[in-house]
Amino acid sequence: MKKNSEKIINAAVVVPTLNAGSVWCDWIDALLITKKDVNDIYIIDSSSSDDTVSLSCEAGFNVDKINPASFNHGGTRQSAVDRLDDYEVVVFLTQDAILASPDSIDDLLKAFEDPMVGAAYGRQLPRRSASLIEAHSRLFNYTNKSRVNSFEDAKELGMKTAFMSNSFAAYRRSALHDVGGFPTNSIVSEDMYAAARMLMQNWKIAYCADAQVYHSHGYSIFQEFQRYFDIGVFNARESWIREAFGQAEPEGGRFVRSELKFLLLNNPLLLPASILRTCFKLLGYKFGINESLFPVSVKRAFSMQKNYWN
Repeated sequence: MKKNSEKIINAAVVVPTLNAGSVWCDWIDALLITKKDVNDIYIIDSSSSDDTVSLSCEAGFNVDKINPASFNHGGTRQSAVDRLDDYEVVVFLTQDAILASPDSIDDLLKAFEDPMVGAAYGRQLPRRSASLIEAHSRLFNYTNKSRVNSFEDAKELGMKTAFMSNSFAAYRRSALHDVGGFPTNSIVSEDMYAAARMLMQNWKIAYCADAQVYHSHGYSIFQEFQRYFDIGVFNARESWIREAFGQAEPEGGRFVRSELKFLLLNNPLLLPASILRTCFKLLGYKFGINESLFPVSVKRAFSMQKNYWN
């Protein structure tokens, strides 16, 4: 897996799935040309009704079926971590994050050669069919420059210090255990929760620009509202992150300015759509931050994570 001078990291790959669809064949093909043993691939499937499970079994993956009502972004992943105590590191991918290179997983695992790195995440490239607005989001959040952050970097980066994405991320099990694991009932952002806890316990978080996947979403305007509502709910319920690292708004403002400049250079006709999306994102986030003002029925309607409110 690695050169003789480098430490071999014992790692498992965990992927939650639900009706992965046609993209699952591409996911499997990309994984099978890596150097990762299929015996180390663990699928947690929420009772898919398509070919996700059968294709996974044919590929030789380990498959665990769960009731979809029991799925939780943090709790489900933590249950997997708790069962994989033979591994030093657990790598998480989502069903629509396609490895961009046979070396992507190995490139991510190199970060753990530093014993103080508790978690690492890779670069997400826009999918080939991505719109300009969709592509900008990935280009802004996932640059071509690697970096290792400690808690001290919060003075410069604010909340961005704890940025993390479980679409392609890896965690040292001992570090995750040290901070109590993923939250067992988180609406979203279980990855940021764990990263923030690690940073506050003097672990480091690595961004590995060489470790890449193709992953982006073409959300509708209302889906953007729902997504940012859920992020707002998370930030309201985990207010300690804002207290420790700073508010999300400054980074949001920098993102908006970058997107407008990007579209002005590449397709000015998309500027009205961008502004409208930004308004819906902000509205969703503000509603989420103030979710205590709304009845559960309204919160469920606003949310992308419907099961969370059951």
